[in-house]
Amino acid sequence: MSKPTDIRSVAATLYFLPVETRVPLKFGPETLTYVTCARVQITVQDAHGRTAEGWGETPLSVQWVWPSALSYELRHQALRQFTTSLTEAWAQFGEWGHPMEVGHAFQQRVLPQMLEAFNAEADLAEPMPWLAALVCCSAFDLALHDAYGVLHGAPTYETYTAHYMSHDLAHYFEPAGDSDLLFAGRYPADYMVFPRPDRLPAWHLVGGLDPLTADDLTGDEPDDGYPVTLREWIDRDRLTCLKVKLRGTDAIWDYERLVRVGQIAIEGGVDWLTSDFNCTVTDPSYVNDILDRLIVEHPRIYGMILYVEQPFPYDLEAHRIEVRSVSARKPLFMDESAHDWRLVRLGRELGWTGVALKTCKTQTGALLSLCWAKAHGMTLMVQDLTNPMLAQIPHVLLAAHAGTIMGVETNAMQFYPDASRPEEAVHPGLYRRRQGMVDLSTISGPGFGYRLAEIARTLPEPAAAFGNPPDMEEGEA
Repeated sequence: MSKPTDIRSVAATLYFLPVETRVPLKFGPETLTYVTCARVQITVQDAHGRTAEGWGETPLSVQWVWPSALSYELRHQALRQFTTSLTEAWAQFGEWGHPMEVGHAFQQRVLPQMLEAFNAEADLAEPMPWLAALVCCSAFDLALHDAYGVLHGAPTYETYTAHYMSHDLAHYFEPAGDSDLLFAGRYPADYMVFPRPDRLPAWHLVGGLDPLTADDLTGDEPDDGYPVTLREWIDRDRLTCLKVKLRGTDAIWDYERLVRVGQIAIEGGVDWLTSDFNCTVTDPSYVNDILDRLIVEHPRIYGMILYVEQPFPYDLEAHRIEVRSVSARKPLFMDESAHDWRLVRLGRELGWTGVALKTCKTQTGALLSLCWAKAHGMTLMVQDLTNPMLAQIPHVLLAAHAGTIMGVETNAMQFYPDASRPEEAVHPGLYRRRQGMVDLSTISGPGFGYRLAEIARTLPEPAAAFGNPPDMEEGEA
């Protein structure tokens, strides 16, 4: 079954944009000081020969996608290599359909084989994980969704309907065994928010190394005009939501960190907290003991915790931990674990109650997880991968259309604000938080509404290019 609106990819171009952090960002046991962003242009074609270009971008966040004792640079180069190899694969894929259909087919038929071949050929002490492969693929998938909207002159989120899609949701997944849901005749748009809100509460990330007050300063902090301490950030941006990075291996430190952040939050008028253990906990009692102590000693801080994020190892199939004792205390959200609907289903069976979506695991995958989770009564959140530049735009659009538990996490302005200067000139409300909110009202036009022609960014030489993309004039990217 096909539609006259179907497209296929015919060319792909990859750019690597290096970004350095102004302050370090701690990820569990590792610390991020620089990252490479993969920016992709994909050209699509319809059956009438019409073409359009779309763009996607994601940070290749090594520590998040591939926690390991291997050196950062070894993993970093492996991600760059794999992303480069995807450029040719996407240019030559040739599958016809809606971007949901094409993206799903690529992830089912091509990406697993490419990852297996890469790991077989690479001289690495451990294989690159599937999560890393998804992140490498996500910029291409995002570009495909953008190009489709551009070709049809429609915002991408208005194309997730029966008018454009050949397959309903029953094509992609099935309901849980204890459910009487039917996905026949249902499409992604049925689970989305329209019209989208143009302002969203913004979650600020409190990293494990972040100074909370002036007493924590060492003298090595940047003097670049941006806030440094948590208290300064709260005052400048009038923050109302704080996400607290914890260790998951040091209960005393984690408890004291939550209490300190909570006290500063109360003083600054913050409403909500969430705790992120970054997959380092192996026993639910670790989380339960912290929560139980909080409710006795600091009940207000306990009440401010809106949800708990991904304490346990993200490979749910290898670590089938029963987590209902945690979710009985607070909503428990899958993040790294939520690769696809099957893992969301498994998480639900184990007692998880919510899903944190990320565009960096592909737009296609995020939307399918959104639909399955929402249909089964699970709560949604959209989490950041410290998305700068173009990556910020699909990220906040996903949150606006998902109907999250509370706004969107957005923290690139904390760690590399200057990286997004050209984009900020066009979309000022997306790259600085005001009154605790981000403002999406400047996003307009077809595709993801980037307004690329107005963004004065000069790209480096392509890292890879396949097919026959049109010439790109300086300033259009």
